[in-house]
Amino acid sequence: MDFFGRPKADVSADSASKTAKHVDPAKDRAIPWVEKYRPKNINEVTAQEEVVQVLRSSLETKNLPHLLFYGPPGTGKTSTILALTRDMYGPDAAKTRVLELNASDERGISVIREKVKNFARAVVSQADPKYPSPPYKIVILDEADSMTGDAQAALRRIMEKYSRITRFCLVCNYVSRIIEPLASRCTKFRFKSLPRDQAIARVKEVAELEYVNCADGAVDALVECAEGDLRRAMMSLQSASRMVQGRALDAEMVAELVGVIPADFVKTLRGAWGVSSAQKIRGLVDDVVYSGYPASRVLSQLHDLVIEDQQLNSLQKAKIAIVMASVDKALSDGADEQLQLFDMMMQASQITAQQTV
Repeated sequence: MDFFGRPKADVSADSASKTAKHVDPAKDRAIPWVEKYRPKNINEVTAQEEVVQVLRSSLETKNLPHLLFYGPPGTGKTSTILALTRDMYGPDAAKTRVLELNASDERGISVIREKVKNFARAVVSQADPKYPSPPYKIVILDEADSMTGDAQAALRRIMEKYSRITRFCLVCNYVSRIIEPLASRCTKFRFKSLPRDQAIARVKEVAELEYVNCADGAVDALVECAEGDLRRAMMSLQSASRMVQGRALDAEMVAELVGVIPADFVKTLRGAWGVSSAQKIRGLVDDVVYSGYPASRVLSQLHDLVIEDQQLNSLQKAKIAIVMASVDKALSDGADEQLQLFDMMMQASQITAQQTV
């Protein structure tokens, strides 16, 4: 009996060893689909052929250098290195031979000097005989671009001193934030955004395994709104599966779920440039704010509309893009959304009204 007086379920060893794909979705809803369908080995990693080919060769030769994975979020950086460690050490030995830290939370020099250094200098334990693994451990530092400069400098020395028994894998979104002495000691791999067709195929596969009824265009809308981030597309699919409640998921539901602003509303904002008064523009901005639309999404969709606008010349587009970039930076720093949107709309209106020679 459990805490609530219910009889405990008899879970056999065979059922516990099943992979996530074969578990009944009705009994496994609590697991995020991002984790449930994460690649279990290096061969399941998709859309990163060059990276997988090099890592597969390293897996065969047992000669792995220090690694630096960088690229947009949701492209499989962390999944790839975790899959590699499972193939290299096996499920049991990986628990003792792999140290995974999220540097965005633990990014100070004290963590590098204590946790990382103590793990790096420890003697390698006996491996599982079923998995003839190499004589070194692996330290995975996720979000390494959030580490302080002092912490990166301390890590450089540790990488040099214990390279014989420990390998490091740095995972980040922006490689420019990694100090050059640290980056030069690693083999760099750039993870590109997933091709549209492969992302659509993966989302469709998960939707079928989870019995989500997707109408025509729903999966395409999920991938398009995710903008190359497969993790975001999977999370949106899982959220949508709870929203539809047995109905067919269509593109309109997806747009509502992820917060896409209606195209007609965005065109109305664009149409106000150069012809509307400041009072009318302020009213449109108030409508955006009171409707709950995020300013970052407004900027993104307006930017796409400006790029394809045939009524604007190249100079006007460039000036408006500079204004949008400035506003986007201010928003990321915590500025007021209503004021920043109004400022952007007024400057864009003045640029549009200018007569070019």
